[in-house]
Amino acid sequence: MVHSGHHFVAIFGGAVAGSEAAHQLASRGFRVIVFDQNVLPYGKIEDGLPKWHDKLRDKEEQRINEKLSHPNVRFVPLATLGSKVDFEDVVNNWGFSAVLLATGAWKDRPLPVDGVDEYINQGLYYQNPLMYWFNHYHEPNYQGAHFEIKDEAIVIGGGLASLDVVKLLMIENVQKALRDKGHEVDMFTLDRGINKVLDNLGYTLQDLGLKGCTLFYRRRDIDMPLSPLPTDTPEQLEKAQMVRKKIMENFLKKYLFHFEPCWAPVEKVVDGDQLTGVVFQKTKIESGKVVSVPGQQKEFKSSLVISSIGSLPEKIPGIPSKGATFEIEENNCCKLVGFDHVFALGNAVTGRGNIKESMQHGKETALDIMDHHLQWQEEDYENWLRGSEDSVKEQISGIADQIARKQFISPEVIQRILDKTEAMQQDVGYPGDFSEWVKMKLPVRLEQMLEDAKE
Repeated sequence: MVHSGHHFVAIFGGAVAGSEAAHQLASRGFRVIVFDQNVLPYGKIEDGLPKWHDKLRDKEEQRINEKLSHPNVRFVPLATLGSKVDFEDVVNNWGFSAVLLATGAWKDRPLPVDGVDEYINQGLYYQNPLMYWFNHYHEPNYQGAHFEIKDEAIVIGGGLASLDVVKLLMIENVQKALRDKGHEVDMFTLDRGINKVLDNLGYTLQDLGLKGCTLFYRRRDIDMPLSPLPTDTPEQLEKAQMVRKKIMENFLKKYLFHFEPCWAPVEKVVDGDQLTGVVFQKTKIESGKVVSVPGQQKEFKSSLVISSIGSLPEKIPGIPSKGATFEIEENNCCKLVGFDHVFALGNAVTGRGNIKESMQHGKETALDIMDHHLQWQEEDYENWLRGSEDSVKEQISGIADQIARKQFISPEVIQRILDKTEAMQQDVGYPGDFSEWVKMKLPVRLEQMLEDAKE
């Protein structure tokens, strides 16, 4: 049997897919180094899952902690592939037995309106940086970008990730308006239902001077991915559509926003250097496809437009890509085209910026948990996530077999890798112990701040 300790594997990205890969390989005796672009390796669990899911976030991050605390795993933070770390240098010169890419999908899919990106932060926000701000702005030492939340915003989306954005907007605006009237209501209370909070206080949105944001979707409410129910037969589809419609109605009632189905953005509306609205094309659904309705366009004005139409992997110099994702060989354990020891995992392959597919990419029936978590009970989410791990384990098993067949790397190469990574750790103040690093760097939690304020 091959002694896997003579192989060294680099994994870029330590979140859901990366930590699972590290755990599987380390458990087989491989040495593993996990490089992550962030201070902590939690990815969208930390920065994309809205902070009202505090208990779920903590549980999932603890799972990542346990996986990366294996004695065969070394962690290197703040090591962004493509800038801090050169891909071709790592692949060609470091001497790793294999390199795994689990870098995720952090780049927002561009809004398909010509020239609209010229107005980013001038009337246009994208979802990923907005959600990052929302999850962290309460921290006393937060130094990132700040976003101004406005009433009557336009949100363009369709998945439940876009409902995250809608919910964020409504919570922020209602919380501020209530504060102005002398009522301090925390985010977690508003998360349970803005309608209930206002009813208890005797207010309407109009009383607060608010009109609410509007979600525009190019399909219908019955087409939204709001239910995990199967849709393989006409009967199943009809049932799923009924459930989707009911869920959407409940969501509208609970968070008091507006919904405009069957509108696709086609043109920007500007005033000077500001985006002030969007021209939408009316659509209809024919045989499951979105079709434009000739002669029906409408201009919707707003001082804030937010695009929430999905995420893509960042393009990295030296990594071959096909469309929006990394280019991989067919039926070969996600091996990168042109390389015999580089593999892609999770969103780098799927091109979908959601948590669940990072664990389960490759399953034809995969559901979009990052989109679905708003309507699922958290235990449903957790059960689905746990069930997804098997497919990643299967993939890693195939990769491990390929690595094990490779020639051992020499003790000199292993030592060189250790020396290089130790220098990188020292450059960022990493103490060498993952658990200690987490204690040093874990952000201040809003729920703890609220609890401390009560004392």
